[in-house]
Amino acid sequence: MKVPLLDLKGQYAEIREEVMSAVEEVCASQYFILGPKVEQLESEMATYCGAGYSVGVSSGSDALIIALMAECVGPGDEVITTPFSFFATCGAIVRVGAKPVFVDIQPGTFNIDPELIEKKITPKTKAIIPVHLYGQCAEMGRIMEIAEKHNLIVIEDAAQAIGAEYEGQRAGSIGHYGCFSFFPSKNLGAFGDGGAVTTNDEEKYKLLKIFRNHGSEPKYYHKFIGGNFRLDALQAAILSVKLKKLDSWSAARQRNAAEYRSIFSSSPVAKQVQLPIKAEHSTRHVYNQFCILLPKGTRDTVKQGLLDAGVGVDVYYPVPLHMQECFSSLGHKKGDMPVSEDAAARIMALPIFPESTREQREYVVSTITDILQKI
Repeated sequence: MKVPLLDLKGQYAEIREEVMSAVEEVCASQYFILGPKVEQLESEMATYCGAGYSVGVSSGSDALIIALMAECVGPGDEVITTPFSFFATCGAIVRVGAKPVFVDIQPGTFNIDPELIEKKITPKTKAIIPVHLYGQCAEMGRIMEIAEKHNLIVIEDAAQAIGAEYEGQRAGSIGHYGCFSFFPSKNLGAFGDGGAVTTNDEEKYKLLKIFRNHGSEPKYYHKFIGGNFRLDALQAAILSVKLKKLDSWSAARQRNAAEYRSIFSSSPVAKQVQLPIKAEHSTRHVYNQFCILLPKGTRDTVKQGLLDAGVGVDVYYPVPLHMQECFSSLGHKKGDMPVSEDAAARIMALPIFPESTREQREYVVSTITDILQKI
């Protein structure tokens, strides 16, 4: 049986006519950069995320960069974040000239451990970037308490967590900024790159709009040095179509996760495989990925066995950020972030896309069972 890690063709078939109509409307208008379609998506995103404002930008990576730029984070500043995330989280910090300061993650949730944050705060600390990894919110209540106590900016990296909730509050509505990615493989994916930044502060919203357009306001007058972070109207139009379907797709991911739990529970290797932990504060987990932890020393064998059996899997992420060669100047060594390092050595993502079937999940679990029983 073939089980892809992600198959967007079924999703596209469901919305093809509406997408083509939206694309044709943009083409007929010849309004391709910003404009009414982007403004429409921004309004829809703000409403969906429970935030006051939303600004469409060119990618999730640029969303992080522009939020840091709007807060004048730069050389001499420190930004606290997690070492267990996609490269863009840390890359954005370095791109603006600041220094990333890593705090290890919680076992099981894979999100930054808020109880380790305060001891990493120095007079140079300007911001905290918690990452809502795999579709589950970090412990934002405690993080916001710490930020308020130390007068720090909080930028939620919600690239994988659109629609996720912390104690009933949507990702992107809790911190000072929320950063989203519309990379095609995300739960809400564009037909190319795209992103958004949410905020509840009108002044921050105005700054974001200036910074995304080369720092110009009005046209050709530059008080700031911004960048070309504009969202294409074509992508915005497509995303508006898909946003209407997002809750049903998220519900399907939740059902698929529940099925995995049920199927694994009756597997002979159930005690060997650690399934994703849903935290008490996580009132809505949207499962951008369904990542399991395998016994030490078995992950690569299990991964290859699944690939050989036609099952698409991947590792998010095999090398923690503090161990990446490009950040060697930070002086970290193996053992500095033990929970992240353990996760990186054992984690593996299984197919959970909305259109996947129970039969496929049963095949995935039975294949994992067979492989582990032979090791």
